[in-house]
Amino acid sequence: MQGTQEAPVGIEVKAPMAYQSSNPIADALDGTLDEISIPSDEPHKPHQMTRTAMVLTVMAVVFPFIGTVAAMIMLWGVHFNWIYFSLFFGMYIATGLGITVGFHRLFTHRAFETNKYMTWLWAVLGSMAAEGPVLEWVAMHRKHHQHSDAEHDPHSPHMHGEGYFGFLRGLWHSHMGWMFKPDAKDLERYVKDYDNDEVVRRVDRQFGLWFLVGLIIPTVLGGLLTMSWMGALLGFLWGGAVRTFFVHHITWSINSVCHIWGDRPYASHDESRNNVVFGIFGLGEGWHNNHHAFPTSARHGLAWWQFDISYLVIRGMELLGLARRVRLPTQERMDLKRRPSTH
Repeated sequence: MQGTQEAPVGIEVKAPMAYQSSNPIADALDGTLDEISIPSDEPHKPHQMTRTAMVLTVMAVVFPFIGTVAAMIMLWGVHFNWIYFSLFFGMYIATGLGITVGFHRLFTHRAFETNKYMTWLWAVLGSMAAEGPVLEWVAMHRKHHQHSDAEHDPHSPHMHGEGYFGFLRGLWHSHMGWMFKPDAKDLERYVKDYDNDEVVRRVDRQFGLWFLVGLIIPTVLGGLLTMSWMGALLGFLWGGAVRTFFVHHITWSINSVCHIWGDRPYASHDESRNNVVFGIFGLGEGWHNNHHAFPTSARHGLAWWQFDISYLVIRGMELLGLARRVRLPTQERMDLKRRPSTH
């Protein structure tokens, strides 16, 4: 499958390429930032993670999922069955894709283009995931790419001290801790390209409404499918609360785990990693080193075995005429960035 040539990566708007950027992100941000960080072309020294640190990471992030899955199994036939599983899974896929396809690949990186109706739908689904208004999400993520694993990265797990306590502080900060700190005052400059996009601006202003809709839908469906108030309550719990818990922690794990644990097949100037667990549960987002090497690519799972459901959705939209100018890295670009060793 062929796509248009990949634009210069992320918001590194003055990177020394032999061609001019056609990326609207770069065009919008160029001249609006006081300083653009351009990483050097020197290979980034891999972070050496000890076996103990790896175990701590897995326990801190994966254990809550295991506990929730165990609760589902134990409650099967009592307060959990195929109805509530379907509500949980359906809302997880819908709102998760709202983040991965919508907030991330469409709105942040402009990896493809679509019409105003699909733009509205993806913005709404992403808002229902309850990760904040679309423009705030986009601005924060663009800032992350500009300063990835450097001083001004909003949620890097690195640079938080030495030893295990420093590692744990970094893990906490990248996973959840960064949300408890005031937002940077310069976030608005990262979304100047949306100043005249009334569709996205309107959904951004309506974030509270769509957050509530994301909880109301499984509640109403649970009540109607069981014709009971208990069904409505359980629909709210499994399709609303538990689903939100899963979507949040999967997303946050891309910030934390995928900058610590995994492999780095491509040079990316940071500590981004491909992680097979979150490649699957994160709907393709866990192929994070691939993404940081080629940020404007609509496809993150670049190898044949790297399952990327988010890209399959985008590809399906393209076949239906709902997506255009889908960006993919050329084989030449991939070969140029491939590291001599993945270890």
